[in-house]
Amino acid sequence: MSTKKRVSTFEHYKILLGKDLRREFRTREMLSTMGIYTLLVLVIFGIALMQTSAKIDIVQMSGGLFWALIVFTSLLGLNRSFAYEKEDGALEGVLLVPLDRSVIFLSKLTANFLLLIIVEAIAIPLFFLFFLSGVEMQPSLPLALAPLLVGTIGIAGVGTLLATITINTRGKDMLLALLFIPLVFPLLYACVSATTLAITGGDMLTGAYTAGLTLAIGYDVVMILVSWLLYDFVVSA
Repeated sequence: MSTKKRVSTFEHYKILLGKDLRREFRTREMLSTMGIYTLLVLVIFGIALMQTSAKIDIVQMSGGLFWALIVFTSLLGLNRSFAYEKEDGALEGVLLVPLDRSVIFLSKLTANFLLLIIVEAIAIPLFFLFFLSGVEMQPSLPLALAPLLVGTIGIAGVGTLLATITINTRGKDMLLALLFIPLVFPLLYACVSATTLAITGGDMLTGAYTAGLTLAIGYDVVMILVSWLLYDFVVSA
């Protein structure tokens, strides 16, 4: 008598993650769209700053400008993260498989995170080329990588949940932005603060950098845990 081998939760995770990554690397639709959008936003920022009559400290503004770029680009990618599932009815097929619904969330979160990291790897050199090429770099600059990593994880986690909620709604692009921006504001505030301090070489002994990074980490832990717990209800609704 033959028995079917039960597929583990981790195997389900690898299968779903591999499906998303293979499809994206084959078509490169999301990556190319986000990359072009990143370049356009940088050009618009550059033109806007050139029109200012007063002298502005671009270094002090760099943290906010960089995270505005990341948020705008992330929204574009998150809007497309469930496009194939909606168009082909693939999500309904996945829901018929006897698996933990939270695995869908974790696989999508990981895929979105990896794609955002790839786009950020392109955006960071372009950002420095456009805005900070003539600025002396501070020894504390590598510390900007920590809030970048933590912030990207939080954006991918919250964005994945909200993209699932809005997948079948009318005007989902606008609704996702309306839900996303207020919800990630604490994370953005913490990451902008920590990133700006790292770029400007602010006094790390004040604890402002550590406080911002700690707030961002705490936000990630709480929000990703809540998203993971709610995902079964959200995706099945």
